[in-house]
Amino acid sequence: HILSEVKEGFGIQINLCWDRGLNPGPVWFVDGGVVRSCSVEVTCDSMVVIAGTLANGGVCPITDEAVLCPGTIRNVLSLMHSCGMYDFSGQFAFKVGLPAKSGVCGAMLIVVPGVMGICTWSPPLDSLGNSVRGVQFCEEVVCVFNFHMFDNIPRNSCKRDPRKTKCEITGTNVINALFSAASGDLVALRRLKMAGIDLSMADYDGRTPLHLAAAEGHLVIVKLLLEQCGVPHNSKDREHQSTALAEDSNTHRGLWWHG
Repeated sequence: HILSEVKEGFGIQINLCWDRGLNPGPVWFVDGGVVRSCSVEVTCDSMVVIAGTLANGGVCPITDEAVLCPGTIRNVLSLMHSCGMYDFSGQFAFKVGLPAKSGVCGAMLIVVPGVMGICTWSPPLDSLGNSVRGVQFCEEVVCVFNFHMFDNIPRNSCKRDPRKTKCEITGTNVINALFSAASGDLVALRRLKMAGIDLSMADYDGRTPLHLAAAEGHLVIVKLLLEQCGVPHNSKDREHQSTALAEDSNTHRGLWWHG
């Protein structure tokens, strides 16, 4: 492998120098670092460990050993993102938005920082020297998951975030909705509504945002939930209490009663 890389590199160097009328010099002037790097032989199993180490901040996922410092990881991933896919790097960064490195053997190393490393191998190449199936795989992955670095998961509800469990996402949404309703934060509730959050969700006691908004007398919030969000007006909590809005002429507060 090293000999073939040296021959190829020296041939390229000769052609470049002769085009400029220069003497290329002896073969040992070829960059040894590049030659050695291009001559490393890996399998998919070993390369995915490398990808996982890059995704894990320099800590090997197999041995749990810190083999690279965070600064090195940052620099490597920055280079992979900007120029890891040859002349296709710009389009790949635009469409996929992940650090990746391809090889003319058909292999691709893809890093999802903080999540996982991926290795693909499919020899058929496109005109730019990248694996056809490897690139297609990456494009399809970011269509399903919010791995693109500029993805906005609240506005892309069709995409999944594997970093969080369903319970985590649901719990966060419930807390945000209940807190906003209880504090009378109309702007926050509108933001949740526009993000496609279900505002009829209840906590462990069965209390919905409508329960809390009515109990705290936030009539504007109650009106928003009923008229614009279409939440049920007769939902009951664990104590079998339902929310029914009654406007007191003096206090203008929502009242609770047993259903």
